[in-house]
Amino acid sequence: MTEVQALCWNSLVQEKDPFLRHEFLLALEQSNAVCINTGWQPHHLLVFDRQVLVAAMPLYLKNNSRGEYVFDQQWADAYHQSGMEYYPKWVNSIPFTPCQGQRLLIKSNAIYSTVIQLCLKTIKELSEQHNASGFHCLFPAAEQAKMLQDQMLIRQGVQFQWFNKGYLNFEEYLYSFTSRQRKNINKERRKITEQKISFQQIIGLEITEHQWQVFFDFYEMTYLKRGQSAYLPLEFFKLLAESMSEQILLVFAIKNKSYIGAALSFIGQNTLYGRYWGCYEEYKNLHFETCYYQGLEYCFEHKILRFDSGAQGEHKIARGFEPITTYSAHWIQNVRFAKLISQFLEREAKFIQQYKHDCFNLLPFKSKDCA
Repeated sequence: MTEVQALCWNSLVQEKDPFLRHEFLLALEQSNAVCINTGWQPHHLLVFDRQVLVAAMPLYLKNNSRGEYVFDQQWADAYHQSGMEYYPKWVNSIPFTPCQGQRLLIKSNAIYSTVIQLCLKTIKELSEQHNASGFHCLFPAAEQAKMLQDQMLIRQGVQFQWFNKGYLNFEEYLYSFTSRQRKNINKERRKITEQKISFQQIIGLEITEHQWQVFFDFYEMTYLKRGQSAYLPLEFFKLLAESMSEQILLVFAIKNKSYIGAALSFIGQNTLYGRYWGCYEEYKNLHFETCYYQGLEYCFEHKILRFDSGAQGEHKIARGFEPITTYSAHWIQNVRFAKLISQFLEREAKFIQQYKHDCFNLLPFKSKDCA
């Protein structure tokens, strides 16, 4: 990203998407969260028209599938069992970030078809040079996924997101729930009060160096509890604090004047993106309050329309987070494997749609009139 002018790159970013900003991608590289040692080699693709940047694609050459959240390890195993190598592969995504958005940043949709054809042609040529097995576009916005369906295999997934349908505050939002579910949420929040836990919401520039360290210790603990190492170093967060602090929201949980947990979110144009969380000691309902209810309170106060709280999490359904379809697009160079994967995706899509339907029926609303 040091080879790309920030102003030119950011001029292509829509809806103040924090993860597509030059500053975010640059911080990943400068902190070495993204580098050859972590399996993410940056090879960003730029398209110029008479020396003017008209399109860009965050592109990486990967030698593993870590940090992608679209799981293709079974495909890699099948390749290996057939005596072929699945890695390296090309990946168009935001590292460690399962959030939908632009994957081809483009100045005008009028040239989208021409540009995507040019990009795919270039990537296929690069695949020959680097002996890459294919190209994978992860979590594109629905409209971009639709534009790719004639050239690539489309895979579906499910995430849970919250949508503000005119609610002015938390109480009004809960009124849309069934009586039983409304009581459950009130009980969860009351338990936090009974434990004498309070919360502090801090916007980027107001976060001190000490608070960043405390947050990072919590974040790192989330991974250590699972016997893993954190994807992102402290340096990454410090770089973001310097370069895009206005889009950062940090929530601290406090008990007896001490921090006991924290959640970090990013602020887009109309969307709050919940990303990282951690705590040392577990308290009843602490995760729900810190990660979800505090985020919803922020959305109500600032009239934010959508809360994207990240991947997975069926526990979000009872709290009013609706199932939405996510997408990824795949080009597999080996024709035989491309056909097998295509057949697999057709079968998988049926299960995904049924799962989404089942989740929809579990929503806590009096009326299932959802997004």
